[in-house]
Formats: sequence, structure tokens, C-alpha cells
Amino acid sequence: MNSATGNKKLEKTRIIACGMIAREVLAINQQLGTDSYDLKCLPAGYHHFPVKIAPAMDKAIIQAREEGYENIIVGYADCGTCGELDKVCKKHGVERIEGPHCFSFYLGNDEFLKRDGDFITTFFITDFLARHFENFLVKPLGLDRRPELRDIYFGNYTHALYLAQSDDKELDMKAQDAAKYLGLEYKRMFTGFGDLEKTLAQFPQKI
Repeated sequence: MNSATGNKKLEKTRIIACGMIAREVLAINQQLGTDSYDLKCLPAGYHHFPVKIAPAMDKAIIQAREEGYENIIVGYADCGTCGELDKVCKKHGVERIEGPHCFSFYLGNDEFLKRDGDFITTFFITDFLARHFENFLVKPLGLDRRPELRDIYFGNYTHALYLAQSDDKELDMKAQDAAKYLGLEYKRMFTGFGDLEKTLAQFPQKI
């Protein structure tokens, strides 16, 4: 991570991203063979309270400008902000990752839009959720204390679809265990980084 003093302008691009995609952003940066990105993450837990995302992003962009970053990327899709994140992006003249949520851009936004009706009863799992299923979903929803809530929360889902960013047998097993815990049929689809990789690859051409 870089820091700036005074009004020095930095050539690197600051990515202000959701903590849920931090590992993937770093992997893409390495894959692209570039050191032009500086990553700062907002808490992944904001996805349980999406009303917090836009205000936190506003403050993070202001801070990045004060640190000297002219080039800023918002590493979020809309993510449940109902357009509030787009207002922040417009205010500061920055761009975000296209799509309604990370499931869409991992699958590919065009593909998700084309198949959206197929996913009405789908619960999505990503690499992040497979890794942090208990701490990010089970405990925050109180399922460890009130297991009867499972069917209230997930009773209308028919299956869990693991959108895999990596070919990792351990994560695959964890995703299967998560689906079983939720009482859902398990399916897997390898997506890699999807549109996230395309987005980050094109931004250096714009700066």
C-alpha cells in the first residue's frame, strides 16, 4: 500500500473494493503483471447492511483524493445499494464494476442477464463465501443459535450454485458442505474472475 504526503499526485490507481473480492483483485493484478493498483477494502460485512456501502465509499474516495490519487476505481457492483453507489460514483467522477452484484460479474453480466430467470431460486456461493461460510453467513444470521431459522431464510431456494473463481478441491468440499447445511441441492460452475478481470484489465488503458 502507498501513502502520499502533501498534494503529490500518485500515478497508481486506487481500487476501493469490497473485502469479499480482495483476494481476487490481488490475483488479477498479479496475473496482469502490473503493479499499477493500490488496493483498499471496505469491510465485507457491509453486504449485510448495504445502506452503509455508499456513505463509506464517499468517505474513502475523499480520503484517496487527499492522499494524492487521481485515478480511482470502485470495486463494487451495485450490491444492494439501490443506485446510491452510482450517485457517489457520479459525484466524484469515478467508475465502478458493472453489474448488480458480484455473482453477476463473476458469471458475466451479459450471461447473467440472459439467464436471470433461471436463478430465481438459486443461492450463490463464491470462493469467499465457501471460505468464510460460518463466520460470514451462519453466525451473522444466528443459525448457530437458532437452527430453525434456516428454513425461514432459505426455504424458497431449491439449490446452491457454487460460482468457482478457482479450481480448489478444498473449497469445492466447503461449498458442498455449505449447500448441505442449508438443505439445498449442490451445483458447481467454474467462472474464474469473469467480468472482474476484463474490467481491471481495461482500466489501465484509461488512465
